[in-house]
Amino acid sequence: MSNESMNTVKFTVAIPTYNGEHRLPEVLERLRSQINIEHLPIEVIVIDNNSKDGTARVVQTYQANFPYPLRYVSELRQGAAFARKRAIVEARSELIGFLDDDNLPAPNWVAAAYQFAETHPLAGAFGSRIHGDFEVEPPQELQRLIPFLAITERGPKPLRYEPSKKVLPPSAGLVVRKKAWLSSVPRHTILSGRVEGSMLTGEDLEAIAHIQQAGWEIWYNAHMEITHKIPRWRLEEAYLLPFFRGIGLGRYVSRMMSVKRWQRPWMLIAYSLNDLRKIIMHLLKYRNRVRTDLAAACEMQLFVCSLISPFYLYNKGYFRKPHTHRSESSDIAIPNGL
Repeated sequence: MSNESMNTVKFTVAIPTYNGEHRLPEVLERLRSQINIEHLPIEVIVIDNNSKDGTARVVQTYQANFPYPLRYVSELRQGAAFARKRAIVEARSELIGFLDDDNLPAPNWVAAAYQFAETHPLAGAFGSRIHGDFEVEPPQELQRLIPFLAITERGPKPLRYEPSKKVLPPSAGLVVRKKAWLSSVPRHTILSGRVEGSMLTGEDLEAIAHIQQAGWEIWYNAHMEITHKIPRWRLEEAYLLPFFRGIGLGRYVSRMMSVKRWQRPWMLIAYSLNDLRKIIMHLLKYRNRVRTDLAAACEMQLFVCSLISPFYLYNKGYFRKPHTHRSESSDIAIPNGL
């Protein structure tokens, strides 16, 4: 890609999607109505990750009358990680803002993102303030699980994610610098993203962690606001139990990102003992309710699968390169204490 084309676009909005025919229009309408960007050249790219519905047709319809360039790109390698990597390659700007197809940006989202990047040149990536729009109100017993659904409410002021905290922003509403990604994230990462039949989670956390490990700052920008639409089925057992199982099974990757290779056997022992402690304490607290209390059952899935994560990943071949097998999606910030 020529330097001239890179210079004419200052901000790229990338929307990875799978079967987003009915969700994309609302996202595109929000992008059509962005404010305070009259002198900011932007583009929008929809990365279609093997959709079986009318996603391509929806994009084509909007292309006819969109206020900025709207491109459609097909990514045949299944998984959110591949879709995001394709977006990085395709973007004609230095700044790439990621929106999932169920993320509705505030009217000033693009302007706030660009301004933050200008005033924080060492920020390799920064996340949005994410509000939940629930189709049904979450029951009280599930409230403690809400942060796992990429809902990020960290107050009205920007803050920096410190490496020692081991907490990172979700990919929904994340903005990254292209040079930070290309210079930090390996071509072949371990996790690839959610695919049919697998709920293994953590591929975007893996990428953000690489950027942070390379010395770039990672931030939460409260002035970038998006609304994350949560349908009722994402609060049901059929979704939540596999979802938390996937978070746990991918956890070894994020845990070992900042650990030197020679330290990993000892850290594996320490993490395993801590996971065992959590399992025992959880059983003592909830006893038989781990089967009837959905939140407790989800937490048990998380603890048990975190314990077996390194063995599962090794057995399934996730440490082989290049990575060609199935993995999972959507990274989320892991709340303190879990």
